[in-house]
This record gives sequence, structure tokens and C-alpha cells, in this order.
Amino acid sequence: MTTPSVLWASRFRSGPSAELMNLSRSDSSHFRLAAYDLAASFSHARELVRAGLINEAEGERIAAALTAIRTDIETGLVNPSQADEDVHTFLERMLMDRLGPLGGKLRAGRSRNDQAANDLKLYLRDKGRRIALDLLVLQEALAGQAEQHLHTLAPGFTHLQPAQPVSFAHQLLAHAQGFARDIERMQDWDRRAARSPLGAAALAGSAIAKQPDLSARELGYEAPCENSIDAVGSRDHVAEFLFATAMLGVNLSRLAEEIFLWSTRQFRWIELDDAYATGSSIMPQKKNADIADLTRGRAARLIGGLATMLTALKGLPFAYNRDLAEDKRAAFEAVDTLAAVLPAMAGMVRTMTVNVDELARQATDSFTLATEVADWLARRGVPFSEAHEITGRLVRRCEDLGIGLGELSEAELATVDARLDPSVKSCLTAEAAVAGRNGYGGTAPERVIEQLARLRLLCDSQGEWAMHYEGPRT
Repeated sequence: MTTPSVLWASRFRSGPSAELMNLSRSDSSHFRLAAYDLAASFSHARELVRAGLINEAEGERIAAALTAIRTDIETGLVNPSQADEDVHTFLERMLMDRLGPLGGKLRAGRSRNDQAANDLKLYLRDKGRRIALDLLVLQEALAGQAEQHLHTLAPGFTHLQPAQPVSFAHQLLAHAQGFARDIERMQDWDRRAARSPLGAAALAGSAIAKQPDLSARELGYEAPCENSIDAVGSRDHVAEFLFATAMLGVNLSRLAEEIFLWSTRQFRWIELDDAYATGSSIMPQKKNADIADLTRGRAARLIGGLATMLTALKGLPFAYNRDLAEDKRAAFEAVDTLAAVLPAMAGMVRTMTVNVDELARQATDSFTLATEVADWLARRGVPFSEAHEITGRLVRRCEDLGIGLGELSEAELATVDARLDPSVKSCLTAEAAVAGRNGYGGTAPERVIEQLARLRLLCDSQGEWAMHYEGPRT
């Protein structure tokens, strides 16, 4: 059976030019939305039965044909042709090839405008949960390493300069906290995205599909959109999704940068597993943290996708405009990027080996225990501004002598300030410094154990959210 190659050709005296079609035709990646368009078609067929445009028997025939099309797409028996302008054209062609004029009835009461908005929203609500599940695997890798290194001492940094000793577990869990918020952002985004655009039709609402609340529930939404123009003309839900993925990309990039540094011969904190590192084509000795490099680079794509979407939206008159088709390219690239990056990062973190002795040796390098001296003085009634000055002079004295704080003699301590008696040395160990930071959120091992337990509970609840999504019912 011959069916139109575009859904809008009847008003025109001649067919579209090759140049127009080349610009207008959807990228092949857009056809990944077929499953979501089919889900909406099942629901819309039921809506047409309720509206009296088709009878129950016709609705059942359409549903059976849609089921067969879905199976044929999944098994690769049917594919879009060059003549199919978009996924909607492709699926209508398939339906009319199987049902004839009855297949053409399904278009009543809806538009590609509300279909396009709905398909991508369903896709993103689905993929947002997939991203969360992949991120939870990375979270478990971080938590697993942290559990092994609760008592591993490490130098903490500010400005990339040694600052104070910390538990290495605490350093790892700092990244995990950011990733937990990334999932919370996705959950919060999903709450706002749980409004169905179906029933908005082109922009004014449908004169036929008048019960969009029923379709919304069938597709896993909480309710239909309040305003039909907003339903088809807004893409803030896409921009917000892209922000969530871009922020996740930034957080991944920051972890990647640390792993890159930790694995260098200058740091020597970790050793990467051979399966998660690469070499050089010219320098045989090289072992490169390419996953970290690539993750930092891919973060730029995620940021770029957000910028693209915001720029596309900023000057649009309301209701649908073809500029909005940029939403899919940006969204698909974000989803595909994270689908590649997250498992690689999780594997690299899970399999890395921590050089405990080297971390402990560096934990007190560069006078990281200086704050302990200032705090020790403050606890003895010395104003902290004065304690800070005394400790600064003490560090200068050590630099002049080429020794560490713990190596100062009783006489040398007294030379700097008479209040520096030998008992100050009791606080000049990394273990004491870490143990002393035992307030909520601090680096003391008992606090880190509590932090890890709370994180795992939070990850469990986030996993429940991601695993138990009631999406489209067909």
C-alpha cells in the first residue's frame, strides 16, 4: 500500500525538495523513540474508543497491529526508510500498511507536537533512572574502597597544597556525597517531569482526545499538563535534565582529575588495574589513566548540550517551533555519554589499589600538622590570632633547620615561644589530628563509619526509586 512520505503534504501542489527533506528529516538516532511513541499510541487508541471515533473491535485491531509492529522493530524485521521523515511518519506508515484506512484513524485528535514532547519526556524519565542505577554502581565502588580505608591516613589538600591529614575514606566519600545529590537532582527533576503533554495536540488542546488525565496515568505520569500551549512549547524539563547530567559530568570530572593525579608517579597514591589503564604507542613504560582523561573530556559535551538547549530556547515565541528538535540531539548525547562513562569510572575505582604506606608517609609532609599546634595553644587560652602567629614562626624555624614539627627539641620549642612545652608533641601525629576531628561530618574514623552507613541507606532508597518505575502500561 502507498502511504505519504510526510504527514503534512496534502496542502501542497508539489512534493518537498530534496534539500528541504535533507534538512527536515530526523537524525537516525531519533528512531530510538519508537517504543515510547508506540506506548502513547496504545493509550491514544483507547482514547479514540472513549471518544467514539473507533469502536472496541477497531481499537483491538489497532492494539494488535501496534503490538506486532513493536515486536518487528525489536527483532529488526522492520526499519525506517529514507522516505520516513521522523518516527511518527515511520510508525503511521507501518500501521497503515497493515490496517489500511483504519491505521490512518489513529492520527485523529493528536499532533506531532504533543507526540514529540511526550516521546522525549517518556524516554528521559526512563533513562534518568538508568543513569541513577549506573551511578549507584560507582557509588558502591567508592563506598567499598572507603570501607577498606577508614583508618588509612592521607594528606588533605586545599589549593592543591598539603593542608591537614584526613582519612582516605573521607576523601573518597566526599565524591560520593556529590553523586548522591546528583541522583537527588534527577529525582527532583522527575517529579516536575511527571506531567503528560498528550491531549495538547498542536497547541490549543484536542477536540477529540478530551480525557488526557486517563492517558497520563496509563503512561506513568501523575497528571496532564495544565496548559496546552506550555505542554508543546516548553522544554525546560529537557534543559533541567541536561543541567542534572552536566552537573553529574562536572562531578565525574573532578573525581577523574583526582584519580589522574593520584595515579601519577609524583603522587603514587594508587595503582590502576591493568584492565582500566592504557599504554603509549611510542613509550613502552607508560601506564595512562585514560578513563579519567576521557571522562574529563566528555564532561565538556554534557556542558555543551545544556548550553545548546538553553540557547535554542531563549528567543522562541511560545507554542511549538522546529528549533525545539534540538532537544533530542542534546538529550541523546547526554544519555549516551553517561552510559559509556559511568561503568568505566565504576570499574576503575572498584579495581584500583591504594598505596597505604605512601599515603601515610605523605600525610604529615609539608607541615600538615601545623593547625594542631595552633589548636593546642588555643585550648590553653591563647587567642587564636596569637596562636596562629606562634605556629607560623614555628614552621619557619623548622624550615630553617630542615626538620619536621615533631623533630623540634624542647629548647627549640621554647626559643619560638615559652608556652610551647614538650607536651605539644602529643598532638603532632596524623592519627591524633584525624581522631580529633570527630564532630559531625568530620574525618575521624567513627564519624566516617557513620557517614558511610548513612550513604548506603540513601543509596538503597535511591535504588528503590530507580528500580520501581511504573512507566507506560500497554
